[in-house]
Amino acid sequence: MATSSIFAATNSGNYEVVEMIVEAFPNVIYAVVPLSRQPIFHVAVLSRSESVFNLIQQMSDHKYVHLDIEDDDGNNLLHAAGKLAPSHKLNEISGAALQMQREMQWYKQVEKTMNPSSRKRENKQGKSPNMVFTEEHKKLKEEGEKWIKDTSESCTIAAALIVTIMFAAAITVPGGNESDTGFPVFAREKVFLVFAISDAISLFASTTSLLMFLSILTSRYAEEDFLSNLPKRLIIGLGTLFLSITFMMVAFSATLYLVFGRKNAWVLIPVAALACLPVTSFVFLQFPLLADLISSTFGPGIFRKQSNRPFY
Repeated sequence: MATSSIFAATNSGNYEVVEMIVEAFPNVIYAVVPLSRQPIFHVAVLSRSESVFNLIQQMSDHKYVHLDIEDDDGNNLLHAAGKLAPSHKLNEISGAALQMQREMQWYKQVEKTMNPSSRKRENKQGKSPNMVFTEEHKKLKEEGEKWIKDTSESCTIAAALIVTIMFAAAITVPGGNESDTGFPVFAREKVFLVFAISDAISLFASTTSLLMFLSILTSRYAEEDFLSNLPKRLIIGLGTLFLSITFMMVAFSATLYLVFGRKNAWVLIPVAALACLPVTSFVFLQFPLLADLISSTFGPGIFRKQSNRPFY
């Protein structure tokens, strides 16, 4: 009864129940799944139950015994991390690239806890953990590569258009230039300074965004690139693209005011309202993706000590 209950709790990620069962029946921690003979922490890794796996951090020196246990096929804990996560766990994460990132995070975390001599140990089929990971995640890696390339290609086009527009706007300033001095007609206007600064920021931000997306498109797309390199570039690319769109709208609004609105102040109201539309649209459409990227790349992560209470 205790054995079936602890495996059920492990699969569901209910670490508090696991703690209670082990506290009442200490020997049940050595229980294994029939036939495959997979121990508790193997099941936790295979089912991607991070809350149960984190209990290792609350264990005494007994944890080294559990880290080196192998199942009937000679798979150790790192082999289990190399297996593809259950579909319901992958579906909790949006985008194949972020799913691949989470799988790499799991593999690296388990690898960190393992004894160095066990990290390249082969199972009975002669496969190392790294070989298992590569085989199991081949399709997900291809899907992640396609997803991130499609996203980058779309954003590259937008960034290139903004670079072109902002560069042209810097040369052909609103109102033109004075014939005798060559200085802009509206150079003494405060709003012109707003235009100039906004145009420059938008140009530099869009150029940075363009370079980031180009670097993504020319990446080698190795498995480890999905861990931090590609997400970081995508974060910088999306962040600077948002910045360039925002300041492009500010520069456009300043131009309209300089040309049409100095004697008609009411023009500012509809212009400001319409200028907010593309910025707001970008926030609603792309900000959730940007927030997920920042959280999964720079956030506290899912692997951490949950309490100071000793576990076995």
